[in-house]
Amino acid sequence: MLPRWMNGMAIVAVVFALSAPERTGADAVWEPSAGATWQIQFSEPLQGDPLAVQVYDLDGFETSAETVAALHARGIRVLCYMSMGTWEDWRPDAGAYPAEVLGNAWDERPGERFVDIRRIDLLAPILSARLDLCAEKGFDAVEPDNIDIYGNDAEVTGFPLTEQDQLAFNRWLADAAHARGLAIGQKNAPELTDRLVERYDFAVTEDCLADDWCDEVIPYLEAGKPVFAIEYTDRLATDEFLAACIATTQPYSFILKHRELDAWRLDCG
Repeated sequence: MLPRWMNGMAIVAVVFALSAPERTGADAVWEPSAGATWQIQFSEPLQGDPLAVQVYDLDGFETSAETVAALHARGIRVLCYMSMGTWEDWRPDAGAYPAEVLGNAWDERPGERFVDIRRIDLLAPILSARLDLCAEKGFDAVEPDNIDIYGNDAEVTGFPLTEQDQLAFNRWLADAAHARGLAIGQKNAPELTDRLVERYDFAVTEDCLADDWCDEVIPYLEAGKPVFAIEYTDRLATDEFLAACIATTQPYSFILKHRELDAWRLDCG
């Protein structure tokens, strides 16, 4: 079912989809700018008019091409959320993962398991298909989750992953996204920023204010690239969030969200 706000825009959205230029690889990759306004929303469908922001971050499997086109018709860019470092049992491609790449269950996330990022040879067909889906639906960029799993012990993930394993995987992922005309963001992994900032187009952070590591992604802002920074209400009170907004001198794209990433949002404005 399409979001209600699309009903009056159906013709516009279809015209946009038909007239939008086709991607031609790396030359077509979107280059977002620091300070962009945004919304991230996973657990609720879009209802009513979209927010007056420049970027939406939506689940790549759950979001239709029609929804992406309708947002485009309003001048809004759209990020395609996909978990790249874990397996999720509810996804339609769950059966495509060979048993040998599946690691331990993630205790904090029911139905989710770590994957062996060293086996790019086995993961590439699956993750390439996910990126193809993002591109086919018209998304502008991919927001790849769980690209920092090497930071967990082998007892947690099931694999003895190293920093070099993670960097090789993340660099492959960036090249694969760009080859499809998709921008890509560094999700968390602040300690890898100096090695990824030239290849990635933006950053997405969670709890960098609450955990005091926002400075580690400043290289993105210095390069004119946005840092889409999520803080959560279970870690940061509203008054603390707004105080941090006032105190910062950098153009972070801060928003305060509920942990379930519903439609509620507070920004620094």
